[in-house]
Amino acid sequence: MTARPRLSIGLPVYNGEEYLAESLDALLGQTYEDFELVISDNASTDGTEDICRKYAAQDSRIRYIRLLRNIGAAPNHNYVFTECRGELFKWASHDDLYARDLLRRCVEALDERPDVILAHSDQAVVDEDGKVKVPYEYGLATDSPHAPERFRSLLFEPGGDDFYGVMRADVLRRVKPHDSYHHADRTFVAEITLHGPFHQVPELLYFRRDHPTRAERANPSKRSRCVNLDPRRAGPLHPTPRLLAEYVWGFASAIRRAPLSPVDRRACFRHLATWMTSRVRPGAGERVEDRAPVDPAKLTVSVDDLVAGREGRQT
Repeated sequence: MTARPRLSIGLPVYNGEEYLAESLDALLGQTYEDFELVISDNASTDGTEDICRKYAAQDSRIRYIRLLRNIGAAPNHNYVFTECRGELFKWASHDDLYARDLLRRCVEALDERPDVILAHSDQAVVDEDGKVKVPYEYGLATDSPHAPERFRSLLFEPGGDDFYGVMRADVLRRVKPHDSYHHADRTFVAEITLHGPFHQVPELLYFRRDHPTRAERANPSKRSRCVNLDPRRAGPLHPTPRLLAEYVWGFASAIRRAPLSPVDRRACFRHLATWMTSRVRPGAGERVEDRAPVDPAKLTVSVDDLVAGREGRQT
């Protein structure tokens, strides 16, 4: 590993033994190699620590940190970012899969387009066995040169997993850290896109794994999901109405903090007002794995092929 790698990957994890090794193999097998992988273990009680220490002993790019107590998923995501040193940054999940060219294609996109602040790729949701459940096309206008249009698209359009894209770390330091209210990840990404356009690599390179123990599945209610994000959300001081109000306020605060012109700021507030007072069309805001499945036969290549580096295409 170089003294200061170009890219930092932050992997927060809690009790991830079931899929962690497979995800680490996919990350460490990337064709782009100038990165550090910082793992922040949120005081796991399963075999996560043993897996992390084994991989760290085998690959000098890995730095393993074990927290003394479970601080919650959101603080752990924020913490692992502070431990990273690269000019580029990506969060990784312990259960997802990554085709071998994912990092290379995203870094190339950022190098070719200095105006772009985040690069990600086409994706599909896979099940416990790595089989494709929901391939889907990215339909957000995050590549627009106009901040209000990017913001409007994130408010009204479903889909997108830009939270796991490769980002410019200096931009990430200028936005408010990830919070723990309902859908805090959406307001977080919305604030990022107010700083500049995203780029979507038109290749199927990222695979989000859906399984029964995934955080969203294991915590079906809004309150339980928020408590998983931060244990301090438990108790009577954080009822569901407050969690929803903070969600709406998160968008408003992002507009206020972003480096926008007065005209663009007013346009963003108008979009937010429309979103608040209108019925969002069915499906808007859904996570992609919750949508109706698309026929996996549309894929002409398997996940195993892509992770192993063999080429394929979507039809």
